[in-house]
Amino acid sequence: MHTPREADEAQIRRQIGKIAETLRDKDLEGLKRLYTTDVVSFDVEPPLQHVGREAKARNWANVFTFFETVVYEVSDLTLVVGEEVAFGHAFARLGGTLKNGTAVGGMWVRITYGLRKVDGVWLIAHDQVSVPLEIESGKGVTTLEP
Repeated sequence: MHTPREADEAQIRRQIGKIAETLRDKDLEGLKRLYTTDVVSFDVEPPLQHVGREAKARNWANVFTFFETVVYEVSDLTLVVGEEVAFGHAFARLGGTLKNGTAVGGMWVRITYGLRKVDGVWLIAHDQVSVPLEIESGKGVTTLEP
């Protein structure tokens, strides 16, 4: 039998897994349901922050303008789960086939999740995506792998 904490962690892992499913299916509405209405996202694309579910959805919609097929994977997801809030970190990679037919493996990024339990469902309230920075050049390092 699972403890409530183990059940919560399992639900969070399923929610994070749904990101890959909804991207593969190009299901923007499904993606929106994974986030709180007031989500704050610090993504790799400008601006500095995307505030609200609609802003996060517009950011994901950009993916569909470039990719014919989308592959999203998460590696090494580590979670700390409380009663109503949780946080986690992982590596993620977005790739697939571009509209012109070119296959793109994508780059690994670091991602941090902050989640809240809303009406019994774990939703992403904050995420932050980053790449390591090479200080001397000021450029992101996109060739690293977990």
